[in-house]
Amino acid sequence: MQLNMDSKKKRTYDAIVVGSGISGGWAAKELCEKGLKTLVLERGRKLDHITDYTTAMKAPWELENRNMHTESDRKDYPIQTICYAFNDGTRHLFVKDTDHPYQQEKPFEWIRGYHVGGKSLMWARQTYRWSDFDFEANSKDGYGTDWPIRYKDIAPWYSYVERFVGISGNKDGLPQIPDGEFLPPIELTVAEKHLQKTIRDYFPGRHLVQGRSANLTQQHNGRGPCQYRHLCHRGCPFSAAFASQAATLPAAAATKKMTLRTDSIVHSIIYDDQKGRATGVRVIDAVTKEMVEYYAKIIFVNASTINTTTILLNSVSSRFPNGLGNDSGVLGHYLMDHCYRGRAYATHSGFQDHYHKGRRPTSFYIPRFRNLLNDQQKDFVRGYAIGGGCERGAAWQGGAWQAGFGADFKQAMTRPGDWGLGFHMQGETLPRFDNRLRVDRSKLDPWGMPTITFDCKWSDNEEAHLKDGFVAMQEMMDKAGFKDAKVYDSHEPPGRGIHEMGTARMGRDPKTSILNGNNQLHSVPNVFVTDGACMASTGTQNPSLTYMALTARAVDYAVRASKKREL
Repeated sequence: MQLNMDSKKKRTYDAIVVGSGISGGWAAKELCEKGLKTLVLERGRKLDHITDYTTAMKAPWELENRNMHTESDRKDYPIQTICYAFNDGTRHLFVKDTDHPYQQEKPFEWIRGYHVGGKSLMWARQTYRWSDFDFEANSKDGYGTDWPIRYKDIAPWYSYVERFVGISGNKDGLPQIPDGEFLPPIELTVAEKHLQKTIRDYFPGRHLVQGRSANLTQQHNGRGPCQYRHLCHRGCPFSAAFASQAATLPAAAATKKMTLRTDSIVHSIIYDDQKGRATGVRVIDAVTKEMVEYYAKIIFVNASTINTTTILLNSVSSRFPNGLGNDSGVLGHYLMDHCYRGRAYATHSGFQDHYHKGRRPTSFYIPRFRNLLNDQQKDFVRGYAIGGGCERGAAWQGGAWQAGFGADFKQAMTRPGDWGLGFHMQGETLPRFDNRLRVDRSKLDPWGMPTITFDCKWSDNEEAHLKDGFVAMQEMMDKAGFKDAKVYDSHEPPGRGIHEMGTARMGRDPKTSILNGNNQLHSVPNVFVTDGACMASTGTQNPSLTYMALTARAVDYAVRASKKREL
């Protein structure tokens, strides 16, 4: 008996964090820096900063398949190869779909990376604050449940995380994307400045700004600066691109309070009926497939939206037969993603005496301009943002597919072409009960976990966004003198935006939500969720900065509440 007690003591911590990605890394940092002995559980493999970025310094010709997809990739990674960041240099950072099956009643393309740091290594690093246009939207138009917080509640936490992360950008003075704590911006190209001026002159209410990016433009907190290689998705050996490995996990480790356990698949959360609290987690060893339990008084579930919800749904007990904290029955519902289907391309023959410097890790951003202030639309609610960039085309990029040889051919390959413009829409998706995921306990994965079935589709409102966005992109290209414009619908399903959100949403009413304003489960106050699962709507901005701010805020609350014995 004494041996068992000693074993349990060795597996007991002050706090447990499930996941080591963007929000999990922040939870680990904040808990450890506040003095809590913290266990971080990562279901994937060990992946150390710099030393395990095995392709970070390789040229295309040093990669086996010259950085291209192969037939084998399309067979083993049929979903992951769709991702813009998947290639010969990043393949090892994505899950093999054949090893991680799931079902699609309606298409949902689930992009994943199971390793320390998760998708914080492969994200696009676009970081924009939300505003009250976003936090108040559900309440004002009646779609979704009201957010239990407003901008003023999270604004100090945006500043807190921005100062640590290092965000390059401008103070643009726009209410829909409030200004933050910025490092010097990355410069727009000459063609982008021309487009920016055209939009300012001809389209009141629209604004083209430099993309705010978690890439350092100067040394910051012992990291960086960016070398403008645009190889961020392979892992940045200069620490200039924000990732858990480069920033939050080292900060947590420096406290000597963190224990990081990899190859640890969290099966479920242990709930004590008598205490009315969670007491720990059950973990499957990914290698041996043995089950082991770990214990703590505070639990942060940051396994990413879908896996977090899977863990909660799998955490059944006599008190919670339908999943931990699922008194409302909405756990797994209101699955959302940004709609990126609207695209446009064009060229410009001017500015031939200019070129862009390096390979920028960001581009421009046109924040939402519909249904704001003086713009009110009758055909749809909410709106969309537009991202994009202008760079000069280069003959050498297509040289591999052109016939020719000799000195003249080689010389032609050195000449830059016209400026090219690319637009992509980023539309808000309304929260809808019918968009959901559920666990299928009759179909288990190789580790004995239930698989996921998705049932999710775009609504008429997203379709209306697209129609409006096609017109908006076309008129901006025309006014700025771009030619050969092509506006089209990619018809991609939800999931490919890689901004999966919802399914364990925050709300004021426990009857319609899972989490309260402090990201606690309404009915299990010592369990917190601060990744994408907590979101009650999507806004039009990239969401990761909001996850980080919510996490820091929730940890601050959790530690204070614990000291008061309120958890």
